[in-house]
Formats: sequence, structure tokens, C-alpha cells
Amino acid sequence: MTTPLATKIAREYGTPCAVIDMDKVERNIARIQAQCDAAGVANRPHIKTHKSPVLAKLQIAAGAHGITCQKIGEAEIMADAGINNILISYNLIGEEKMARLAALQAKADMTVAADNATVIAGLPQAAKQSGRPLSVVVECDTGRKRAGVETPAEAIQLARQIAASEGLRFAGFMMYPTETGWDDAQRFYDEALAGVRAEGLEAAIVSTGGSPNLKNLGKLKGATEHRPGTYIYNDRMQVAAGVASWDDCALHIYSTVVSRAAPERGILDAGSKTLTTDTGGLDGHGLILEHPEAKIARFAEEHGFLDLSRSNTRPNVGDVVRIVPNHVCVVVNMMDEVVMVRGEEILGTLPVAARGKLR
Repeated sequence: MTTPLATKIAREYGTPCAVIDMDKVERNIARIQAQCDAAGVANRPHIKTHKSPVLAKLQIAAGAHGITCQKIGEAEIMADAGINNILISYNLIGEEKMARLAALQAKADMTVAADNATVIAGLPQAAKQSGRPLSVVVECDTGRKRAGVETPAEAIQLARQIAASEGLRFAGFMMYPTETGWDDAQRFYDEALAGVRAEGLEAAIVSTGGSPNLKNLGKLKGATEHRPGTYIYNDRMQVAAGVASWDDCALHIYSTVVSRAAPERGILDAGSKTLTTDTGGLDGHGLILEHPEAKIARFAEEHGFLDLSRSNTRPNVGDVVRIVPNHVCVVVNMMDEVVMVRGEEILGTLPVAARGKLR
């Protein structure tokens, strides 16, 4: 069954279409800001989910003390919009990036992360070109085996190198503990902090991260800030992680059923170019709100293959359905714009201004 709003969306914008419920967006912003305030931890939301200066400013207006970006290109979009306090949580290497970082540093208060000596050795170039000291946090691996130094001794050594580098300021530590690894993260941090203090240094920033870790907010003794991203929209992964409900999911993909060639199967007009092949470890590729037992089993680029064998209700050709994506961050990065609604009212479109910034 197609809802009246879905009919209007399909008529005005066509499908597939990404739609955000601004009431839910604003509620999510307020809810997590309140949680950060209650935990005594500053909120530094990661904009990788929404990639919109408009939404970043809503987060800041609600109390966030700055934002996190993963790429210089994202940070450039945000700084050009007047956002001043930006952490780039990624290793930056090369003269081209140093020149862009220097230009950013000239217009915004920048902090960057580093987990090796090569990255740190290049950063003074950006500080010199900007004419301002550059703050650097040491990224620490506390269990994800992604980026980050693996031992407190390495973290201390890099802090020493940062402090000894012209134009650089050791700012603290950045970490992204696993959801069950906070005791290990505490031990890592305590040893690293003792080590830098022995060098006469202090960690003004102790940054933890992740929307799935909102259940652990403030658990790291000494943490000063948290970097949640997905919470503004939420998705199927966040519901599975226990940090959001279906009613907290603010972004839906509106998709039309274009084929029902057999009783137990169908085709959506949303394929891998819309919903992505990132399952997030879940079964299927999204939840169809109107037919929750249906499974989006696989994709072609423009085809979503429906398995309706477990579904008590089955859509008809022409029905417009609403899908909660598995991983909303990747979905948004494939959109030039999203449609904003409030209740049954269509407010217009919002550009995904920082999408596609690979560097």
C-alpha cells in the first residue's frame, strides 16, 4: 500500500528517492546532545553521514562544540560555510594535501589526527604556510585494527615527535573503541596519558567515537568528547546495535515496485547504486516498512531483487515503498540531494554538499 506522502514524493521527484523526516532529524540531534551533556562529554558529530553544512549547523546550534570530517574535501565544504572548529580524523599525506590544509587552517580552527611519524613529519609544512600552530591528536587503535598506533609506547613517542615539531601542538588522543572493548581502551589511555605527562605534555582532547558506542558514552574516564555520526539519520545497523529504534530512523529510500514476475519475487527500482551492497553484517539490504517480512535479497545496479517467500503481505506493481537502509552513510554519499519532509508536508530538497569527496 502506497502512503499519500509517498504518492506525492513519487509524483514530484520520482523514485528511487532519499527522503529525510526533519522532525526525526531534529529529535535525534536533541536526544544525543542531551546524552552528551548528561555524560559531561562534548559532542563533536561526524558529518560523514549527512555531508551537509545546513545539518552540521543545526547540530552546532543544539550544542555541539565542533564537527569531525574524514577528508579535506569535506572540511573545505564545511569551513566555506562558516563552521570554525573541525577535526579531520584521518592521516593526511602529501604536498597537495598540506597546501589545502594550510588554506583551511587560515580560516578555521583545525585539528588533525596522525598515527605515524611520516604523517607528522609532513604537517609542519601546513602549519608554516598558514602561519598558525596546528593541533595534532594521536590516533590509537583500541581493538578495531583499522588505523591507530597499537601500543601506548608508540602513542607516547608520537606525542613527543609532535611536541618537538615546529608549528605543531600535541592536542591529545583519538580512539574508536569496539563496543565491548572499553576496559582495554581505558588501560591504553591511562598508560599513554601517564607517559605524555612524564614528558611535560597534557592531553586536552581525548576523543572517542561511533554511534554504536553511544551506549558507552562517557565510559572512558578522562574522555573529553565523542564523535557520533550516524545518529542524525540512523539505519538498520544502529537499530541492530541497540542505539536506535525504527522510529528514530529519519532517512528512508522511497522505491517503486516495477516487476512481480512470480508470486514470491519482485523487483524494486532501487539497486546497488541506491542502497549499496554494504550489508553491515545483516541479512538482506534494508527493511521495507510496509512489508517487514520481505527481504531485499540481492542487487543489480538498478534492480533490487525481492524475496517475498516469508512475507504475509506482498506489494503490487506500482506500489511505492519506504526502505530503511542498512548503512545510511554510504547511501547518502551516492545522492546529490535529499528531499526534506515534515509530517505530510514536503519542504523541498537539501543538497548533499560534501558528497563524493574522496580526498
